[in-house]
Amino acid sequence: MKRITYILFTAFILSISCDNDDDTPQDPLDQLPAATQIGANTFGCLLDGEVFLPGQGNLTLDAVYQNINGEFFFSVQGNKRNTENDLLRIGLATLNFELQENAAYQLLENQNGNATGAYFIRTEMYYTSVQNSGELTITHLDEENQTVSGTFWFDVQDQEDVLHEIREGRFDMQYTQ
Repeated sequence: MKRITYILFTAFILSISCDNDDDTPQDPLDQLPAATQIGANTFGCLLDGEVFLPGQGNLTLDAVYQNINGEFFFSVQGNKRNTENDLLRIGLATLNFELQENAAYQLLENQNGNATGAYFIRTEMYYTSVQNSGELTITHLDEENQTVSGTFWFDVQDQEDVLHEIREGRFDMQYTQ
């Protein structure tokens, strides 16, 4: 009887110690926000295979879509701090062209007439290029209610020639004009 009690007690202790109360999904894709189209103010992607979600603090998430004298400018970005307290930012922008719903844009150099992707760490900003490009797809655009949703992926190369891969990106934002 003592042996059965010992075995049951041991099994109970093992089940408690193995129980993971953390409900965080193990698959990184399951940790990203849902791809909604309601202006939920969400942003997320994988940065070099790791989950990137905007962190706590001021201006961790921002979206702007403006018409300035007939020229349209769009930007959306998410910011957070890494474990070393470095500021990380992932952003997308269009420079002087009007967005269209259900349209895909190649992410190229940061220059007039292009869409571009950007990765910022500490004080350095790295942009997409012809060699390291990507794609932004606007899946929803409601100018009356000022909401925009989309998906994205891109590559950027830093000053040490390290290629950073931004994948499975999605956002659903209310924007300012």
